[in-house]
Amino acid sequence: MSPSDLPSPSVIRASEIGQWIYCQRAWWLSRQGYANQNQSQLEEGIVAHEQHARDVAKAHVTREIARYLLVLSLLLLIAVFLASRLSLL
Repeated sequence: MSPSDLPSPSVIRASEIGQWIYCQRAWWLSRQGYANQNQSQLEEGIVAHEQHARDVAKAHVTREIARYLLVLSLLLLIAVFLASRLSLL
């Protein structure tokens, strides 16, 4: 990383806040231009988080489908119940 690639000392990005909370020394080193030594682990973490986000999205869709099916089954149950009650009268 060249000095021109370094962020302005007065500009702190939101991602840097998370990095600072996790490890203040790592944040300071990155601000000084030192590269992270565990890039493969960081990339594995990114892949894992992307997969987790996809799994969470699928879970939300599945839950919504389940809700609609529950409502539909309750409506069908009510319709069958009412139809049977009306035929008995």
